[in-house]
Amino acid sequence: MTGPYPDPYFSEESTDSTAHPAQPRYPYQDTADEQGLPPLRPDPAYPPLPQPSGSRRAAAHAQNPVRVPKRPPRSGWRRALYLGSGKLVNPGESPVERYERELTLRVNQPLRGCFKIAMLSLKGGVGKTTVTTILGSAFALLRGDRVVAVDANPDRGTLSQKIPIETTATVRHLLRDADKITRYSDVRAYTSQGAGRLEILASEQDPAVSEAFSEDDYLRTINLLEHYYSIVLTDCGTGLMHSAMKGVLDLADALVIVSSSSVDGARSASATIDWLEAHGYGDLVKRSVAVINSVRPRAGSVDLDKLAAHFAARTRAVCRIPFDPHLEEGAEIELERISDDTRMALLELAATVADAFPLKPF
Repeated sequence: MTGPYPDPYFSEESTDSTAHPAQPRYPYQDTADEQGLPPLRPDPAYPPLPQPSGSRRAAAHAQNPVRVPKRPPRSGWRRALYLGSGKLVNPGESPVERYERELTLRVNQPLRGCFKIAMLSLKGGVGKTTVTTILGSAFALLRGDRVVAVDANPDRGTLSQKIPIETTATVRHLLRDADKITRYSDVRAYTSQGAGRLEILASEQDPAVSEAFSEDDYLRTINLLEHYYSIVLTDCGTGLMHSAMKGVLDLADALVIVSSSSVDGARSASATIDWLEAHGYGDLVKRSVAVINSVRPRAGSVDLDKLAAHFAARTRAVCRIPFDPHLEEGAEIELERISDDTRMALLELAATVADAFPLKPF
């Protein structure tokens, strides 16, 4: 026996001619039928193989009796010792490296269908569009899936300004030509892609265009995109009453509520949760993730631990993103310029959101 489960064709016990003489073991009933054998009965000595659940990869690794060699360290004194000894001394990964690898496994867990994330905040200036961009980029880079962010802000959203602009096309152009789109390359002509492989579908930038982005427009947009993308993030406007918001919330699989680390930002985020619960979206709130985004170098007199505890009592999880000078610039985001602390916080956020992915059937 070479693995953690019994081999359905052969086992050490089956080498004994007296073992289970009246119960030939075949893995499938149709094989038994072809051999003219009686119907199979469950053998208590060989129970059905258990199906992994929860953290499937972790469970499989935990049950594997084969000794797995230590992973070589990637940085710090451990790396120096490993290379200095000619790779003879391997102290293994540091706790931080192990934690980072565990987060990456959570981000990369299987995903069934298209997962739709609504990014929400009642208050402007809290970094919601920035969080949308870096979260989408994390998913696109780590998973390798097609990931797109849709600018659903009716008031000239700035999502398209976070990456280099490759096209002037907007969601309006996509909807106009929807009947002509039959493959991914057709959709790609309407999006811009950043260095992190995140694609962005821009909103209308012309202030002379008075037609609002309606609920029907949003539903048509998502119905088209979900055929070509694994993850769709929607960067919502600050108003909860504009026409597209009902469609956004009704289709969302997860909600990310962004707050700044200031008192007024926290109050606005709390008011957002109040409004959602009062309008029948209590279940969505329970599946939501609150993000405390430090848009200033210091939080002043605000107790971030108390702020996190407040949101933790009302949402599924709370993540913090520290102040980052590059993100504070408000210009195009270059991922390589993000600090290590921000990069780790972003990985934690992506893993937390990914925990809500629906389980892929085996």
